[in-house]
Amino acid sequence: MKRWSLAARIVSSVLSVVMLSLLTLSLAVAGFTRYEITERLDNSLQEVSERLQATIATQLHGPQAGTVAWVPDVGPRTLAYQVVDRAGHVVLRSQNAPARPFVPDIHTGFADTPLFRVYIAAPTATAYRVLVGEPTLHRRGAMLRATAIAVVPILVFLPVIWVLVRLIVRRALRPLERLHDEMQVRGSGNLRPIASLDLPVELVPIQHAVNTLLSRLETALSTERAFAASAAHELRNPLGALLAQVQMLGRMVPAMSESGKRVEIIADRTRRLARTVEKLLQFSRSSSGIAFRRNCFDLLTVLHVLVDDLGHTPRDGRNIVMATNGVSHIFVHGDMDATGIMLRNLIENALLHGSHGTAVHVGIMPDGSIHITNDCPALAPDMLSRLTSPFVRGGTGAHGSGLGLAIANNIATQMDVSLRLHSPLAGTGRGFGVSLTFPDAEVTCAPRGK
Repeated sequence: MKRWSLAARIVSSVLSVVMLSLLTLSLAVAGFTRYEITERLDNSLQEVSERLQATIATQLHGPQAGTVAWVPDVGPRTLAYQVVDRAGHVVLRSQNAPARPFVPDIHTGFADTPLFRVYIAAPTATAYRVLVGEPTLHRRGAMLRATAIAVVPILVFLPVIWVLVRLIVRRALRPLERLHDEMQVRGSGNLRPIASLDLPVELVPIQHAVNTLLSRLETALSTERAFAASAAHELRNPLGALLAQVQMLGRMVPAMSESGKRVEIIADRTRRLARTVEKLLQFSRSSSGIAFRRNCFDLLTVLHVLVDDLGHTPRDGRNIVMATNGVSHIFVHGDMDATGIMLRNLIENALLHGSHGTAVHVGIMPDGSIHITNDCPALAPDMLSRLTSPFVRGGTGAHGSGLGLAIANNIATQMDVSLRLHSPLAGTGRGFGVSLTFPDAEVTCAPRGK
């Protein structure tokens, strides 16, 4: 599902509405300005034409055809006029007016030519008509200037409005961003309530609801951890005492007798029961959030302790071979005890299900990742995908609880550790391997020659 930002959506929506509104307003202002300028220029053109008509009626008597009235400072934008007799001949014109009438059909009112906007005044008692033309160049320039004066300020302020809207919206959403940041850091390792953030009234219920949820979650996890610890203590001691009594009973009966064999069977079943109970308790602890803490520790130290401990009691000739590849320290953030439980289960799983007489290999990569491999028949892909589920066994025939990989997967998920299973091993048709990659691992390598 595509992610989207509330701030970006609000900013884009508000800006779209504002921009479209301003552009529509600009078009409306431009059209209104064009209409008003056209009306004003037409009124001026009509007024000039009618005044000239009145002047000609009182002062012009018998002009010679083709007379040109020279006026100083006449340019391409200056009004031009013509005086036309009844026969349609120009008897008087301004120096910027054409020698022929502006329009061939002379009727009172406005007319347009390619170069002029012309107004023909109403006839008077005289035999002459006055035609006044405004150059199209002047009219077009006046419209453009008026439109620019009305529209350009709006367009110039569009970037300013864009910046201001962004600043205002982001400032208004700053409390929401602070709440988002505080909620984002609340994860597996941080269940503290969110402190007061001076939030608006719309966000206060969200903060209260999150704090209530975090409090309930912390209480539930603490209760479950306490139960797992108490159960481990209450179950481990009776099973240990029972095994001790069975072993004492075994010394009291002949070793090869029927009673001795039954005592040995009881002792073996008691050990399996103790192991299953231990795994169930570890599974309960891993499911209750044992790995939620985030403390910095040296992962390689934990691994050395586990390898030394488990390597002292090899199973059927299966020993542990560890290769550090020059890595001296791997500092990670998490819970040291939970990490120890995860690694112990993975190494024990490799020892339990590995082939007889083969070693379990523990490799430390230069990037801080850990690879644990053992020799065994290759697993089918569907079986490999189900191995991290509780009580699923790989089918090697070893007596396991089916919880080791489930425990390790739970702890890895809580610590944001990438746990990958692969079978067969690269370059072979056999074997099983587990790869662990810790986030933000700080790897220190030993100097060469040491």
